[in-house]
Amino acid sequence: MKLHYKLRNLLSALILLIMAAFLTLQALPVVEAAFAEETATTGEHFVTIYDDGTTLTVKTAAATVGEVLERAKITLDSADRVEPALDTALTGDNFYINIYRAHPAIVIDGQIRQYVMTASYDPKQVARDAGFTVYDGDEVAQEPNASFLEAGVAAVYRLTRNGGRTITVETSIPYTTETRPDYTLKKGETRLERPGEDGRQTTVYEVQFENGVEVSRTLVSETVTLEPVSEIIIIGAQPSISPAQEQCAAWAREAGVSEADLAIAIDLIYRESGCRVDATNAYSGAYGIPQALPGNKMASAGADWQTNPVTQIRWMIGYVNSRYGGWSGALNFWDAHHWY
Repeated sequence: MKLHYKLRNLLSALILLIMAAFLTLQALPVVEAAFAEETATTGEHFVTIYDDGTTLTVKTAAATVGEVLERAKITLDSADRVEPALDTALTGDNFYINIYRAHPAIVIDGQIRQYVMTASYDPKQVARDAGFTVYDGDEVAQEPNASFLEAGVAAVYRLTRNGGRTITVETSIPYTTETRPDYTLKKGETRLERPGEDGRQTTVYEVQFENGVEVSRTLVSETVTLEPVSEIIIIGAQPSISPAQEQCAAWAREAGVSEADLAIAIDLIYRESGCRVDATNAYSGAYGIPQALPGNKMASAGADWQTNPVTQIRWMIGYVNSRYGGWSGALNFWDAHHWY
């Protein structure tokens, strides 16, 4: 009987363990879903970093590439190259960062030898990094390291001059930054809508030499090979309702303006007419709170359109919804054109 009692306890414990394992497995998708939802709501991103043959994936709320590397405690030397650039903003999940570590190289041009730390493996770019001017037609080739004692572990490149009389130069075209107001976003808040990207320009010069030394360059052609993409930053511009505007706000509520749109509607109304029911434009004849042209358009909202502010704003609601898709769209148009 005693052995039977122990076996029963052992079987009970095993059953409990199996049930716990089953419940844990059942809960895994819920945990993963909650984890994904947390990522979406906290502004964190999954970022994969490729660093000289090693791969690291992190979850981070950092705003830029540089912040990601700093938080991951990844140090960079001055000659290392990072793509995208350190000031690039993180956008969305599955973001990738590549780190190209600098390596030693020696570039030989005739009797001149230059040592350089470079992150490039393109021979011509290595020569440029070493301070040499590479003309069109010149050749740069890697060659065996003939003297380990002199060059150490550095890769050796030889620059061969072929009498080139032109030089092609690639330069970056900096991107510009555009700001756009968002009347649903609080003042002082900003949001990156689109990161900027530099463009590329290729310029060809004819080179003049004296005694084998470059003395001047003459422009031959300029070609934009990649147009820059402007950065777009959304600026919070949500208006507020002052005590002096409360009467107008009460009319707008009665007309059917929602609380979510109220401050935006009042802002547009005051820009147009100061919320004066009899406001008249001396030049165009536009009339009333919405500055309808002609004013009798507002008769579709009520026979008292000339004197009733609620009727006028009710007509205005239909106008901004049909033409601009809502109050925010109308105010954005007004910002650009100073009318709506």
